[in-house]
Amino acid sequence: MVLRNTRRPALIVISVLCVAATASAQESNIYVQCPTETVLHPNTDGDDTTREAGIKCDHVASGDGLVTMADDAQKQQYIFSFARIALPDDAPVPPEQYPGWVMEQGMLAANSPAPTIVVDEDDELFLTNTNVGMAFRPDLFDPHTIHWHGFPQAASIFDGVPDASVSINMGASFTYYYNAKDAGTYMYHCHVEATEHMQMGMLGNLYVRPRQNRCDTIADDPAVPGSVCPVGHAPSDAYAYNDGDGSTRYDVEVPIQIGSFDPDFHDASFNVQPLPFAGMKDRYFLLNGRGYPDTVNAGVLSTDGRPSQPVSSLITANAGDRILLRISNLNVTQFNTLGTNGIPMEVVALDARLLRDDWGNNLYYKTNSVTLGGGQSADVILDTAGLAPGSTYFLYTTNLHQLANDAENFGGMMTEIRIN
Repeated sequence: MVLRNTRRPALIVISVLCVAATASAQESNIYVQCPTETVLHPNTDGDDTTREAGIKCDHVASGDGLVTMADDAQKQQYIFSFARIALPDDAPVPPEQYPGWVMEQGMLAANSPAPTIVVDEDDELFLTNTNVGMAFRPDLFDPHTIHWHGFPQAASIFDGVPDASVSINMGASFTYYYNAKDAGTYMYHCHVEATEHMQMGMLGNLYVRPRQNRCDTIADDPAVPGSVCPVGHAPSDAYAYNDGDGSTRYDVEVPIQIGSFDPDFHDASFNVQPLPFAGMKDRYFLLNGRGYPDTVNAGVLSTDGRPSQPVSSLITANAGDRILLRISNLNVTQFNTLGTNGIPMEVVALDARLLRDDWGNNLYYKTNSVTLGGGQSADVILDTAGLAPGSTYFLYTTNLHQLANDAENFGGMMTEIRIN
């Protein structure tokens, strides 16, 4: 593969001081803000080189790349998306080489879906995005942002909506700051030219695990939700929300991102043709960026030698386990329905909010399918008690025309639930 863009753009520094103490992972003109302590998480052990618990840092690159569809032709689709930038632990990059290294790691590395981001309630997240530009389309100078969809306390500058916040130009980096105070299943996407960039694949799973997961390490304080362990709690127990009664406990956690591609739109973008917004019609139907049978491949899928679709949708559990499905829909063209065969779905939360009334009554409900529009999420628990080991069930769309990979049937928006 030959890169048509052989010149690196000038690198621009954008920094926002949002906490008392900030530090750069490397001294370079791509500036990554990742402090070792903050006002909310001060240094408690006297070691300035150790990052305090509760401070999470992540670095992604926004650019373009290719993914492979699940039809027999293994059609490649051109996408815009994000890729995680991870410093090698065993071979630190010299500061003077760091900007070039980031550009090389991020170019043509776009993933579908974008890298999954997971934080704990009360964490401070410093999320750096570097716009590495479009290797296949050097004529495009699209800026990018990160919008944490549904996050209720975002400062305008960190919200990612370009009208009120910073857009990141090619060669620039920007660090977003979030103080995660509400557990739940969210999602993130680029908000620049949102219909185009989301159709092109700039979509990712994002969720916040609740404080209740740490209830045995937090001093019992009834005034702090989730600080008191539910009855029967074990140190290894995990919960979807601060439920107080253990009703959202789970053993297996699986993110499921609903999406779909219009191949004509992607091809037009790749071939420098007018984009058919008015005629947008999706024909590849995806779970975590893959159609069936690729959805049940437990490994990372690669395109042209680069990891392209890293998130499997295969669901495996032991008989008796409770499975938490963190389902999000980032489709820009239609509503989507997912259902199960043989395992009831208990919906415990919608749009990152526990289903509970003002008097503390659970409003969970059981169903065999959930329907979500673009930007919606649902937390669903599958209870496998009584199921036979070795059995296989399906999570699939009940919109049967979406069980297809473009013109080929028996694919699309479906995956398997395997009981060990």
